[in-house]
Amino acid sequence: MKPFTTIESKIVPLNVPNVDTDQIIPKQFLKRIERTGFGQFLFYDWRFLENGQPNPDFVINKPEYQGAKILLAQDNFGCGSSREHAPWALLDYGFQVIIAPSFADIFYNNCFQNGILPIVLGSDKVNSLFAAAQQNPSLQFVVNLQEQTIAAADGSLQIAFEIKPDLREKLLKGLDDIGWTLQFADQISEYEKTRVFA
Repeated sequence: MKPFTTIESKIVPLNVPNVDTDQIIPKQFLKRIERTGFGQFLFYDWRFLENGQPNPDFVINKPEYQGAKILLAQDNFGCGSSREHAPWALLDYGFQVIIAPSFADIFYNNCFQNGILPIVLGSDKVNSLFAAAQQNPSLQFVVNLQEQTIAAADGSLQIAFEIKPDLREKLLKGLDDIGWTLQFADQISEYEKTRVFA
């Protein structure tokens, strides 16, 4: 994983609650063995019409939101099955930050294991971001993990967010659980030398 840096981007406002992992990445696309290549199938049933053409009414397809790295959603984002392919698809598409009032627990933790920052905010703050993003789709927002802030580049809005210190540190260093443990390889080896294993 790459260390998480400050992200400056437009926000895509996906104003839908209870977005489950089967909507994020439908089951027919789970046959790949790599972690990459899933972005093209992100929100497939919503992004594309039956004839395979992009759905012009789906927010992610709108020209004004192209290239955005921040996804704004509603309650219970990432519910459903625990497939890790969901954060793989979001990251492969380009999203590095997801903001919502709540997340499904397994999805939330999977985000950190894959370098995505999931931010939990109160509904009032989420709604203020929806209003800002919909009123001015070109407005840039800066997400600063070090300072734990989300700020509109024009100075019109600044919001602080909370995150557990250990999860914050892992993202800042670009470490998943295995990488975090490997930091202590020398200490683990020294400890093992003092143990007798049957």
